[in-house]
Amino acid sequence: MTAGVRNLETGLKLGRPTARVPAWLTLPVGVGAAIIFAWVIVALTVHWWAPFEPLQSVGTRLTGPSWQHLAGTDALGRDVLTRTLYGTRSSLPIAGIVIAVAVVIGCAIGAIAGLFGGWVDSFLMRISDITLAFPPILLAMTVTASLGPGLRNALFAMVVVWWPVYARLLRAQVISVKQQDHVTAAVSMGAGRGRLLVHHILPLSMTPILVNATMDFGQVVLLAASLSFIGLGALPPSPEWGSMISEGSVRFYEWWIAAAPGLAILTVVLGFNFLGDGVRDFLDPRTRRR
Repeated sequence: MTAGVRNLETGLKLGRPTARVPAWLTLPVGVGAAIIFAWVIVALTVHWWAPFEPLQSVGTRLTGPSWQHLAGTDALGRDVLTRTLYGTRSSLPIAGIVIAVAVVIGCAIGAIAGLFGGWVDSFLMRISDITLAFPPILLAMTVTASLGPGLRNALFAMVVVWWPVYARLLRAQVISVKQQDHVTAAVSMGAGRGRLLVHHILPLSMTPILVNATMDFGQVVLLAASLSFIGLGALPPSPEWGSMISEGSVRFYEWWIAAAPGLAILTVVLGFNFLGDGVRDFLDPRTRRR
C-alpha cells in the first residue's frame, strides 16, 4: 500500500477533508469581495432606499447618533449616514475612471518603450521618472491647484500621478517577455511589431497590471478623499467622504461627523487590498501549486 493511499485512508478515518481550499479563496479575500460588492450595490441603489435626501436638513443640527439618525447630523442638520452612503456615487466612479485611464495611458507608453527600446525608451521613461520624482499627494495638489478645485480637475491630476506606475511596470514585463523563445520564433517567421505585441507579448504581461490596478483602487479613493479634505476635490454641498471628514475635523467634540465617512474609506481600502491579494495569488501559478 502506497503512502498516498495510507494518507487518504487516515484522512477518511479521522473525518478530515482530503481536498484543500485554493490558496486565493481564503477568508480575507471573501471579506474583501463582499465589502466591495456591498459598496457597489449601495452606489447603484442608494437613491431608491436612502432614509433622507443628502442635501436636505432633516433634524436638529449637531445631534449625536440616535435611532432616527444612526450616524448623527452635521452642522446644517443633514443626516450623516445618508450623506456617507451617497458619497459612494462620487468616490467609487472617480476611482474606477482614474484607474482605467491610467492603465490605458500607462500601458500604451510602457508597451511602446519596451518594444522599441533605444531613444524612444529613454525619452518616455525620463518623462515618467520626472513624474515619479514627486510625492503623489504633492503632485496631485499642484496639478489640481493650478487648474482649480473640482472633481474633474482632481480626476485629471490623479491620472497624471498614476500613469507612470503602469508605464514602468508594463515596460519591464515587455522587455522580459520579448526575450523569450516563442517571441524569437515569431520574429523569425516574419511577425511584425504590432502582431508581436498583441499576440505574443501582452497576453503574458498583463497579470502584474491587473493585480496592481486592484490594489491601487483603494489608494485612489484615499487620494481623492485627501484632495477633497483640503478643498481641492469635491466642492460643498456635494456629499463626498473627504469633504465630510474635513467638516468633522473642525468640530472635535462632534466626532460622528467624520466617523462615518472615515469608516467608509477604511472599509473600501481594506476591501480592495484583500481582493488584490487574492487576485495576485490566483494569477500566480507557483502560489496555486502550493
